[in-house]
Amino acid sequence: MDELLIAVNPDPESRLAYLLRLPLGGGMVFRTSGTWPRTKALYCYPVASDEWPDEPEIVERAPIRSCVRRGAAIDLILDRARENRSQLVFTTARGRDTVFWQSPRTRKQARPNVTTPTARAAGVAAFEIVVDTREQYAYRFASQQVGTVKRALACGDYGITLVDRLVAVVERKSLADLVSSLINGKLRYALGDLAALPRAAVVVEDRYSQVFKLDWVRPAVVADGLAELQIRWPSVPIVFAETRQLAEEWTYRYLAAAHAWAGSELALAERVGGDAVTPAMSTAPHAPEPATSEVRAWARANGFGVPDRGRLRPDIWQAWREAQQP
Repeated sequence: MDELLIAVNPDPESRLAYLLRLPLGGGMVFRTSGTWPRTKALYCYPVASDEWPDEPEIVERAPIRSCVRRGAAIDLILDRARENRSQLVFTTARGRDTVFWQSPRTRKQARPNVTTPTARAAGVAAFEIVVDTREQYAYRFASQQVGTVKRALACGDYGITLVDRLVAVVERKSLADLVSSLINGKLRYALGDLAALPRAAVVVEDRYSQVFKLDWVRPAVVADGLAELQIRWPSVPIVFAETRQLAEEWTYRYLAAAHAWAGSELALAERVGGDAVTPAMSTAPHAPEPATSEVRAWARANGFGVPDRGRLRPDIWQAWREAQQP
């Protein structure tokens, strides 16, 4: 069975004290600062496989159940009961290859002694959150009074629709993802897309104080970059929610408030006439279309005859759209 191997870095001048070896492509080797991402994502630096010493001083080894490269990430599952799942995410910083090693517990380093409330948000009895199909390890909102459906969003990871319009979204970021996207410029374009919506926000699953503990990029560069983006796009707040659990709770309540706001704005517009109070709503993009399988299941549940495969008839789509109207 393949093994994850971690050895002492024999280079005394390196600030990264360990070498990590994965059984991919004949052996991938990284310099890293720890033996497991327990409290924060670990910065890794990819090096040539011949940097692995002939007689390594092994400090940790574990059998691997799965080690698969998926696009810009390596999903790693170890054959042990605890600390068994992690991911190495590839990106670039200052023109060089950069890797972050993160685990599900990485975002839980701040353990606030709080219990999130179960009361419904904004007085909304129930609503539906659209989860982007590309979102990995998505929020489930299991403790909140809300339903979810997976569809492709033009921007953001979680959104709500009203009257066939996408009216609010939340973009979720780990600290590592936030920093890397800030440095390579992707965050700037993402905020530009979010600002085009009536309501949008970015939620970070970490504390702002962790920005100043980064050891692979100057903290001042990150702090100044985030401040500049907030000045340029003040309508898209970047919220540091401390933990994944609190980020999920914040996302739920933000979208619930947006749902209540959008409903009241439309009701007021109907009373006064025209779109005077809802210019943002009138220019919001159309809500994402559901998957064919979703509409096929709805049609069968409502007595429509549909084939097992292939396209659905236009009248089926029209019936589905009419059923979604409030």
